[in-house]
Amino acid sequence: QLQLRESGGGLVQPGGSLRLSCAASGFTLDRYAIGWFRRAPGKEREREGVSCISRSGGSTIYQDSVKGRFTITKDNAKGTVYLQMNSLKPEDTAVYYCAAGWDCTFRASDYPHWGQGTQVTVSS
Repeated sequence: QLQLRESGGGLVQPGGSLRLSCAASGFTLDRYAIGWFRRAPGKEREREGVSCISRSGGSTIYQDSVKGRFTITKDNAKGTVYLQMNSLKPEDTAVYYCAAGWDCTFRASDYPHWGQGTQVTVSS
């Protein structure tokens, strides 16, 4: 059974860093692209695409607001995708989800498999 599990969220001050992990089970990471999405407070019906890494790992995409601050990587041997988040801002506060799909896009509907999410709060 294909499963995704996020971890690494928490409370951090503005300017701080967090590293999110997405552990995959039931499949290998070379079979799916893995995207990170977030749902901000007050936007419970919207999942915003943040970043994605392709099946091969050779291609990544980032939302404009996180370029230069967030980095997505993966470790195929560990079956884990990471999202390193630096220079965090209060507007990055959200529940962060990882999802598995065929190709990297920022359309949540393109991803059939989702984790449960991890809360990231950026506040002083």
